[in-house]
Amino acid sequence: MQILARFFMSIMLPLVGASALAQSNVPYKLRHGDALMVSVWRDEALRMEVRVLPDGSITFPLAGRIDVLGLSTAEAETRIAEKLKKYIPEAVVTVAITAAEGNRVFVIGKVVNPGAVVITSPDTTVLQMLSQVGGLDRFADGNAIRVLRNTEQGTQVLPVRYNDLVKGSQLETNVVLKPGDTILVP
Repeated sequence: MQILARFFMSIMLPLVGASALAQSNVPYKLRHGDALMVSVWRDEALRMEVRVLPDGSITFPLAGRIDVLGLSTAEAETRIAEKLKKYIPEAVVTVAITAAEGNRVFVIGKVVNPGAVVITSPDTTVLQMLSQVGGLDRFADGNAIRVLRNTEQGTQVLPVRYNDLVKGSQLETNVVLKPGDTILVP
């Protein structure tokens, strides 16, 4: 039995490690509401915190309006440097994310602490989020929870069967959340 366990671990650990490494190499893409610290090397006047606006842009001195929605920080640095080129030909721009406020999920209804919650992991599930808001209150209908997700085709309604989930069944209803989702707990 112990030999079998060691064999299994020797096969699975490298696979799990490779999977985790592959996921960590994917750069974060900027979203609406994210706060950024943008600075130009050797120019204190060009160091400021900006927020990604609802239209997906930021405004920066000399560069004006710059679309950054969906870009990585490295891509945003390049785009800002290009806009600054006519004033500062060899600008070295740094973009740092100071708050990932664009990764919010909204939890409303019969939970202990309803409100907006920032997702800190790309694989956060409904159960994990409900745990973060303190769980359901005693009057909640656990098997009638819905996740509302806006898509290009319209609003998608995803059922969540909380009471069944905590019993170990209906696991497919433990939805992986996306930024902008709303969890409705009746």
